[in-house]
Amino acid sequence: MIRAIQRLLMWLVILTGGLYLAYQGLMYVQVRDLMPQGTMVAGVDVSGLSVEETAETVLNRYMSPVAVYYRDERIEISPEQIGFTINMEQMIQQIQHQQAQKTWWQGYLEYIIGRSLQPVEIPLQATHDRNALLDQLQTIADFLDQPARPPHLLTESETFELGQPGYVADVNASLAEVEAAFYRPDNREAHMVIIDQPAPPLDMNLLADVINKLLDSFDGVGSIFIMDLQTGEELAINADIALSGLSIMKIPILLETYRALDFEPTPNQRDLILGTMVYSGNYSANLLLDVVAGQDNAYLGVDILTESMHRLGLQNTFIVTPYEEPNRPGKTTMATPANSRQDIWTDPDPAMQTTAEDMGTLLSMIYYCSKGGGALLAVYPDQITPEECQEMIDVMTLNTEGNLIRFGVPEDVPVAHKHGWGGNTHGDAGIVFSPGGDYVIVEYLTMPGSDWLVYDISFPILREISRATYNYFNFDNPNLETPEERALREAARIQAEQAQQEQANDAETTTDSGQDQ
Repeated sequence: MIRAIQRLLMWLVILTGGLYLAYQGLMYVQVRDLMPQGTMVAGVDVSGLSVEETAETVLNRYMSPVAVYYRDERIEISPEQIGFTINMEQMIQQIQHQQAQKTWWQGYLEYIIGRSLQPVEIPLQATHDRNALLDQLQTIADFLDQPARPPHLLTESETFELGQPGYVADVNASLAEVEAAFYRPDNREAHMVIIDQPAPPLDMNLLADVINKLLDSFDGVGSIFIMDLQTGEELAINADIALSGLSIMKIPILLETYRALDFEPTPNQRDLILGTMVYSGNYSANLLLDVVAGQDNAYLGVDILTESMHRLGLQNTFIVTPYEEPNRPGKTTMATPANSRQDIWTDPDPAMQTTAEDMGTLLSMIYYCSKGGGALLAVYPDQITPEECQEMIDVMTLNTEGNLIRFGVPEDVPVAHKHGWGGNTHGDAGIVFSPGGDYVIVEYLTMPGSDWLVYDISFPILREISRATYNYFNFDNPNLETPEERALREAARIQAEQAQQEQANDAETTTDSGQDQ
């Protein structure tokens, strides 16, 4: 009995299993054309999908936009914009080919166990137009880039504005990551490579541009030399051309006077120094040349001065004839690298010449000497002292007659300088002690071939060059007063002082007349 029951149960199990397998076989026949379990197409699981559904699913993934981030900005690029295409037909054919390699029973077994014995993985087959993608990225960069801005001149106020930092996209460096995002079914986003740019520094090239524009309005020749006394950086515009020495040559006369003195200047010598540097006296300058010579011989004095300038490396600076004195027979001029040039002619005074660069360099030597260093102390260690160099600077600061450099800076800024003008050449050379840093400025305008340079033409240009230079060194606190305003204010002050003096003289005359009666 028990055995009969066992046989019955066994046949029932067999029958049930057979029916189940038959049922599964029937079901397998119905789904045999669908994608087997574990089938991956281009990284997308398409298990159980038809061919049409597989194509639609894959296309939906890969034809969706890619999010490209430029910093915090999100920009979408569609695959169509870069010519992105998928060879879906080829990928389907690969699946069908692999399926065809399986027997009916292999497919049936995989269906029964719910997984593929040999999972099918079909790689993505797609192409795109790289140039089109580069164009898209470049368009984004062009729209969102904020390049660093260089310093520039504010034309309305003639002041300098500092540069600003910025950032730009590196399109070529961004390409690989963005391309990869188009070939992923998920995580379809990429970040462009952004390069931060520091603010470009304010440099003398900008100042040179400003000065050149001012010189463009002048029909003659301009010669400019500027030195940053903190860094030694120089700006030179025609700074090595030969120029008439004018009264600016009284700066080397001052230096040679102190070099010749073994003791402090006598009261008479101080009067000569003041008369030369403050009141621009030619006679007093020649008497100082006697001091340089150690005898009553200004011609020997200029020879000593010239030799000293050359020893200091100022090869274009010389005096062969003192101020307003006759030429020596056979010695009316001197050849220098500057006046030997054939490319530019400046019609300099044959008897007394220099260059803007030489005078600027000499002023820098005096400045550094006053600080205890520089070439003067190296060349003349026992003949000049820092205290004497400071005295030279102090006396040049007393010069208020020259108003070219001075009228370009605020009234309370000290300027140690010597001006000079005569005939067809006007100039000024000085040290400006500004809050933003000390600097040397030497400026000349000359009109070769002309007997006369009109002051109304040259002075405004020279003053504006001085103001532009001051504002370059003091960009954070520029001089907003124009030289014209400064000149009018100065003229009004002088006129008021003269009127006051005349009133005082009239009152004194009236008092004296009353006493006589």
